[in-house]
Amino acid sequence: MRNVALISGGSRGIGAACVQAMARAGYAVIFLYHRHRAEAEALTAELRGEGCDVACRACDIGNFAQAQATVADLLTVYRHIDVLVNNAGIAHIGLVTDMTEAQWDRLFAVNLKGAFALTQAVLPGMISRQRGAIVNIASMWGEVGASCEAAYSASKAALIGFTKALSKEVGPSGVRVNCVSPGVIATDMNAELDADALGALREETPLQRIGTAEDVAKTVLFLSGEGAAFITGQVVGVSGGLVV
Repeated sequence: MRNVALISGGSRGIGAACVQAMARAGYAVIFLYHRHRAEAEALTAELRGEGCDVACRACDIGNFAQAQATVADLLTVYRHIDVLVNNAGIAHIGLVTDMTEAQWDRLFAVNLKGAFALTQAVLPGMISRQRGAIVNIASMWGEVGASCEAAYSASKAALIGFTKALSKEVGPSGVRVNCVSPGVIATDMNAELDADALGALREETPLQRIGTAEDVAKTVLFLSGEGAAFITGQVVGVSGGLVV
């Protein structure tokens, strides 16, 4: 029986790269998307054309009840989820003094509560089977902080703390929980950076390049599999050495 992976925010960027990597590695993959239906359906069709077992599902993980109901519904079809990748996230660039309460709450609802909702929904099955892997996608800004991205940095720092604590809680049940902390990655989230800003970040990066979504996906694939069987509670940086 194939291992089943659930990936949030899978229609674009890092999430889409994770969907591709895991599907091509033989997982049955279900990925969630919120607004980008056309991209989600195109990705699904592409991978099915390659013979992969892939399905997509619309879900606003910032809505706690909807996120948990979606997992419950998926479990009636797939019976078990072996890997959860909490990738979905949103950013906000601006001064703290200009941020509204609604903006703050929505960012934390997606970046942190969404991960909690999906994790809580898949854990009972993982614990009963005494196996499973959860991989959370944080950010280097959750480790060092970014000016004008206080809320985003705070949400990713909280996700790192969630990872470390949960790994201790569920480790005795055979469930591993790890975190990937990307650096500057060529995705839509960084599309607002101009050429000069990207050039400066490239120069600051010891490996002298901007990362790709595939760089992150390869790490997620590793942490999801048996090669990482004795790895839990870790924050793995994929930043080209920018943050060490």
